[in-house]
Amino acid sequence: MITKETKLKLVAACAAGMEALVGREIRNLGIECQVENGKVLFEGTIVDIARTNVWLRTADRIKIILGEFPATTFDGLFEGVKALAWEEFLPLDAEFPVAGKSIKSKLFSTPDVQSITKKAIVNKLREVYHRPASVPLAETGSKFPIEVALRNDIATLTIDTTGSSLFKRGYRTEKGGAPLKENMAAALMMLTNWYPDKPLVDFTCGSGTIPIEAALIARNIAPGLKRNFQFEEWGWFDKNVLAEVKAAARSEIKQDLTLDILATDIDHRLIEIAKENARLAGVAEDIEFKQMRLQDFHTEKEYGVLVSNPPYGERLGDFSAVKPLYREMGEVLIPLETWSKYILTSDLMFEEHFGAKATKKRKLYNGALRVDYYQYWGKRKPREQKIEKGTEV
Repeated sequence: MITKETKLKLVAACAAGMEALVGREIRNLGIECQVENGKVLFEGTIVDIARTNVWLRTADRIKIILGEFPATTFDGLFEGVKALAWEEFLPLDAEFPVAGKSIKSKLFSTPDVQSITKKAIVNKLREVYHRPASVPLAETGSKFPIEVALRNDIATLTIDTTGSSLFKRGYRTEKGGAPLKENMAAALMMLTNWYPDKPLVDFTCGSGTIPIEAALIARNIAPGLKRNFQFEEWGWFDKNVLAEVKAAARSEIKQDLTLDILATDIDHRLIEIAKENARLAGVAEDIEFKQMRLQDFHTEKEYGVLVSNPPYGERLGDFSAVKPLYREMGEVLIPLETWSKYILTSDLMFEEHFGAKATKKRKLYNGALRVDYYQYWGKRKPREQKIEKGTEV
């Protein structure tokens, strides 16, 4: 029986390139973890399942690891799956769809792997709940999404606690033509040197995802506050746990904060969508939205941060169409010497078109698309020198 004290093996799944950020977020929750390719492993209770689902900005989903074992034959897979303690998690009427994947393994047929896994779980539940083989399991109850993942002949069985991916915060009702996922936007902000006391500008804001995620981070608003999770359906998951976690998260929101965030786009329709998304996210008062061309941007402010996910070749279907935009970006932004600039694109020739070599470049994945995050660090603000008492100025 699963209780609030039961320690479970858990995994936060994430996109390639995000692992270190997810690991940092989990450690910030006071949980030890181990970072691996595409995932972060940790142990926790149902309270930690709720906390990570509510708080993680850059992960995709949180799963319970039921077990891992070598599987080079279908008989071995069947017996390994059947040996796991499914009865501790799945009630008799559980709906348990099985998804699968196989990488560099002898059992390479995903449909067969899924079918064998499903059959093994069914057999285990029939034995435990004393049901005859002639009567199919109803599967009319709560949903427990199961995945069997084979990698290098090792099978890992997990149950998804999240449901819809964590990037779905619940505030984005409409999108632009090539929307950036919310957890990717949060990652872009977490990879900058922006602090809430600095000006922030996104001049290709689209549906507003980057500035909205920035405002959520600044105000310490948990990204999962306004959404539901798969585990809420499960009878053994204490309903009070999520309510307590969300109540605690609300108490940690920074109310007294003045932000200087400007979000612009050339498309007036997108600006209206972005305004509505910001309103639903609860940060409409923190962001100034303005329809504006990049060429018209100018500022007297210093030591700010510019973040942009401009249109790029694969998104528009034509690299040549974005070259003039990158040149204009360079002409407008390079003179802003005290501003740091962060630009996401898949164009390997970006620096040449922009007119300056990046301070640092980071490889990320926007969905399946390999992209680079070009980072141009601005001049640091001089430290204020302390004036000793009695010193003439």
